Amino acid sequence: MSPFAISILGILLSGLATSIGAIPVFFFARNTYPKFTDALLGFSAGVMLAATFFSLLLPALDEGGVILTIIGILTGSLLMSTLDKVVPHLHFISGIEGPTSSLSKIWLFILAIMLHNLPEGLSVGVGFASSDIRLGLTIAIAIGLQNMPEGLAVALPLRVEGYTKVKAFGIATLSGALEPIMGFLGYFLVRFFKPLLPVALATAAGAMLYVISEEIIPESHRSGFEKEATFSLIGGFILMMVLDYLLG
Repeated sequence: MSPFAISILGILLSGLATSIGAIPVFFFARNTYPKFTDALLGFSAGVMLAATFFSLLLPALDEGGVILTIIGILTGSLLMSTLDKVVPHLHFISGIEGPTSSLSKIWLFILAIMLHNLPEGLSVGVGFASSDIRLGLTIAIAIGLQNMPEGLAVALPLRVEGYTKVKAFGIATLSGALEPIMGFLGYFLVRFFKPLLPVALATAAGAMLYVISEEIIPESHRSGFEKEATFSLIGGFILMMVLDYLLG
């Protein structure tokens, strides 16, 4: 396959992993213990952290140096902070965030997950746009790995809220729809403006760091299972670190 075909396939499959991860919702009881959900979120955070450091920040430093990397990190984190304030969204644990909205509760929840997925899709596209196809594959695998438990972590709370298995699965799938869009945006933007690569890598890293710290880790600690979430985070970090080493 050509590098372009691999890039397109990688962007699509990493986003599809959210749907694959949500499949077990058909086999779990409606009142699934929140400890499991917190562990899934912790694992996702760990994989994202490792991908941020090893697959985004280190290449950004190599390509553009420390100043451009800092600019990118600040740009990504400020962008996510702004979106967090202006886009109304819902977390089932912490409640509605952002401005008031007439949207239904479920659409606010979908918007919350889409905000999570925005930097993830961007990072995959930017990775494939680099001259190193292995970097794109590494990031795609990382995001796919964290999307699978995240997909289930999206579907399970919906079941607890009373949604059917089919609806919970469908909503989890829909929540990942933004990832391929952002992936293609990041890919074509960097392909046409190659000097943007280091800043784009660092911007994706900054956005992911914001999401990890602001949303995923606090969400995984609100039900009283901090230890389970923390050790799952460490496990996800180690797994991604090993994969990055082997693929590199």
